[in-house]
Amino acid sequence: MPKISVEIPEELLEDLDNHVGNDAKYVNRSEAIRASIRKNLDLLDEIDQRHGRMDKETDS
Repeated sequence: MPKISVEIPEELLEDLDNHVGNDAKYVNRSEAIRASIRKNLDLLDEIDQRHGRMDKETDS
């Protein structure tokens, strides 16, 4: 899996950390970030489909 480096504003990192840990939804930051990216891309795909910018069956 490729690794990337990004700069994240402190307030976003603090919010992210509220969802990471032993008693939280995600076990680490990487998992939380991957899940957030997947969800965002799914939402963008839905918007594109509604606007006819992608084929519903072949693109994702």
